This record gives sequence, structure tokens and C-alpha cells, in this order.
Amino acid sequence: MAEQSWRYFVTYSGVKLPLRLVNELAADDLTHRNTFFRAQFDAQDRMVACDKMVYGDVQMSHRYEYAATGLVARAEITMGDEVTVMEFDEAGQVRR
Repeated sequence: MAEQSWRYFVTYSGVKLPLRLVNELAADDLTHRNTFFRAQFDAQDRMVACDKMVYGDVQMSHRYEYAATGLVARAEITMGDEVTVMEFDEAGQVRR
């Protein structure tokens, strides 16, 4: 992934992937926040990386890859030492 700048958000809504981040923050707003989400987006404005930051540490991270259809094809979710990889079919359903 090419180096991209981070965008910052207060939280997310919904349960589907990719996460839907809401309430974007300016970088200057982070000095008074202990918890926030930071994200990177590709040229099509699709989120490719998302980290939940808590007191300066990454508590959770999501990494996304997309199919030609624009739907998520693969998601890698890391929480602590636990990594979960999910792969999706062309219709956006989790492959089992």
C-alpha cells in the first residue's frame, strides 16, 4: 500500500464491513481526545486501513482489499494478538 495520509473520526456505525466511520475530525482536534479512529482511503475513496487508537496505542485494526465490483473481497481484523481474516464472494457474502 502506498503511503497515504490519515483521516480521523470519532466513531463508527453499523456492523457490516468495511466499518462506516462517522464524525470526521481535524488533526488539531486529536490533542484533547483519548480515543479515536484513524483511516486511510484509496483513490476511489474506499477505506483500506482503519485503526482504533486508545491513549496513543492501536487497540484494533482493519485492513481491506476490494473486488473489481467495489465490494470488500478480504478483511483482516487484528485485536491484540488475535488476527481474523475474512474473505467475501462476488456478492459480498462471507465465504465459509
